[in-house]
Amino acid sequence: MGCTAQDIAAALRAGAAVVAEHRDELIQLDREIGDADHGENMDRGFRAVIAKLETAGPETPAATLKLAATVLISTVGGASGPLYGTAFLRAATAVGDETELDGRAVAAALQAGMEGVVGRGRAEVGDKTMIDALAPAVESARNAAESGADGAKVLAAAAEAAHQGAQDTEGLVARKGRASYLGERSAGHIDPGARSTALLLTAFAEAAGARS
Repeated sequence: MGCTAQDIAAALRAGAAVVAEHRDELIQLDREIGDADHGENMDRGFRAVIAKLETAGPETPAATLKLAATVLISTVGGASGPLYGTAFLRAATAVGDETELDGRAVAAALQAGMEGVVGRGRAEVGDKTMIDALAPAVESARNAAESGADGAKVLAAAAEAAHQGAQDTEGLVARKGRASYLGERSAGHIDPGARSTALLLTAFAEAAGARS
């Protein structure tokens, strides 16, 4: 059973719920090495996505992802809006006109999303950004898809790798973003963007697993 527009909408609702649940944690993480607005911005953005879904009801996976992209870009402040928005927009382009996404399509969407973030943010693995969660997630997703896993299992593999990648940012010195201004003092803190990436992928995976 493939991943439909309705499944993606359900995943976005799960993502919004987990962002709301961890809003204060993300604010605190960002307070330590940034400007303390990541949790608030992400919560506002995903609430807006869910509100839009209630009235729009997109009929394809690509249209659902594009809706999320448009809303996040227009409502999320700081760097997160353009970065997450670009990720969803590139993912939408990658899935094209498909009405249901199998494991390979989900992995391809994640790959395209990461490439969009890299292109916009110019960050690499090791820079202490969301890429440190996304890159291992994409690699694990690709490996799972190549072994024949369905979309839910692909997302589960991606989420597990993203969680570890986010944890590993604690020991890194930031080379991008506001945290880079702290230099060596940025070490010892988890990057908030990497953490929110891991949280969202976990929520998406759990939503997909509940469906399958």
